[in-house]
Formats: sequence, structure tokens, C-alpha cells
Amino acid sequence: TKAEEEVSFYAKTLGQRAWIVFAGPLANFLFAILILAGLFTFLGQPHTPADIGKIVPGSAAERAGFKPGDVFLRIDDVEIQRFEQVRHLVLLAPGRELKIIVRRGQQELVLTAIPDVQEETRFGTTQKIGRLGVSRSGGDMVFIRHDPFTATWKAVVRTAEMTGSILDALGQIITGKRTAKELGGPVRIAQISGDMAQAGLVMVIQFAAILSINLGLINLFPIPLLDGGHLVFYGIEALRGRPVGERTMGYSLNFGMALILCLTLFVTWNDLVQLRVVEYLMQLVT
Repeated sequence: TKAEEEVSFYAKTLGQRAWIVFAGPLANFLFAILILAGLFTFLGQPHTPADIGKIVPGSAAERAGFKPGDVFLRIDDVEIQRFEQVRHLVLLAPGRELKIIVRRGQQELVLTAIPDVQEETRFGTTQKIGRLGVSRSGGDMVFIRHDPFTATWKAVVRTAEMTGSILDALGQIITGKRTAKELGGPVRIAQISGDMAQAGLVMVIQFAAILSINLGLINLFPIPLLDGGHLVFYGIEALRGRPVGERTMGYSLNFGMALILCLTLFVTWNDLVQLRVVEYLMQLVT
């Protein structure tokens, strides 16, 4: 009816349609912030001091001049507040020069380190990672509880860090610095979920946040059929002053569907190969 058409999605202004489409990925990021804020409020934020306990002989850290007792202050442009940040930044930088600022006694020193490249098999995936060759000083991980406001801000910062890390990893895959075999699909997610469940509630919550952020990012990719693709079309509509033609839209959506199907098949195949399911099936028929 005419009344229904007037309140339909396509009857809304361009800005309203764009906001409705963007609300989906935004909800994924807000959900990640919400569960992390809850974690930091009620259970506490995982925290380990960023000081060095031991140096592995012959490691990148020893070559760069690190000493036991050094405290990490900054790696490149990232301020370091906990040891987990060091581990994560180094892991994503195999063979890449890092500018690291440490506190040694009363002095601040600038050291340059190139993490060693090491292959690691984790959750059925073999990947190249960076190793600095340091371990933190003794002491168990502590959980720092925050008031709701501080916890929410910490959750926003952590979500931004996770988002940046995911984009960095994807960029390395696209540029060939990391293998596309590291991409995982639903089978790998199910396996990791089981591993996280055994590791405890804190790991489950953090993994749920990572999954939600991943989903939000994927939906923002400029691929027709995804929310990001629709936002691109709305951007074109804003520039041209009229919508993209139905024929062009139809071809684009078909291309997007084919691309998503190919990516789904690729990551599922990756899962089956990395988890040795294909190898097992081949043994059954030979």
C-alpha cells in the first residue's frame, strides 16, 4: 500500500538508509565493548607488568642489548602498559625493525630490535610469528577491577587495539608477508571455541569479543552484498545525485555473492586441511 511504501526502507533519505546499514556492524563493536567492560568491571582486566625477567641467549633481544629488569615503555608509536602488549606487537612483526623504549634504572633507552622469524602451529594453523626472546619477571597474572566508567573506556581502547591488530594481520596477508592459509572459517572457530572454554571464562569472553569485532569488520568490507558494499553504493549515490542503476546493482550483487561463496569455500578448505581432515579422508579411500 501507499502507506507502507512511505515508511519502507527505500522511502527513507540517503542518510537514514546509510545509518540503518551501518548500525549492524556498529552493533558488533558495541557488543565487544559491552562484554569487555563487564569483564573489566566484575572479574578484572588481565594485567602483567611490562618488565623483563629473562633474556634468551642468542635471541633478538640479546642482540639488541636488552637486560633483565628493563621495563618496556613504548614500541614504535604504541605506549606499553602491560606485558601482553609486548607479546602481541612482536608476534605481528616477524623480521621487521622495531623501535623500543625501555626504562633501565633511572634512564630511558632507545633500542632497535628485529624479532626473529619463527613458525608456530596453533589451533591447527602454521604461521610465521615474531620472537623477541624475553620473558616477564616472576609473578602471576593479576586482574585489575575498574569502576564501570573506567572499565568502559578501557574496553573501548582494547577494542580499538584488537581492531588494529586484525587489520594489520589482514594487511600482511594481502601483501604476502603472511600466508593466506592462516585464514580460518567456521570449523576453526568451533575448535578454538572449545579450546577457549577449557582455558576459562576470561578467555571465552575475550574470544567472543574478537569474534564480534571480526564480524563487524567483515561486514564493513566494500564487497557488494555486505553492509560495506551498500555503504559504497550510497556514497556513489551521494556523489552522482541518483542511485546506482538496477542492472549495475544486480551484477554487483551477483559478483559479491560469488566472491563470498569462494571465500567461504577457501577458508573451509583451509580448516579441513590444517586440521588434517582431508588427510584422514584420503587415507580412508586409498
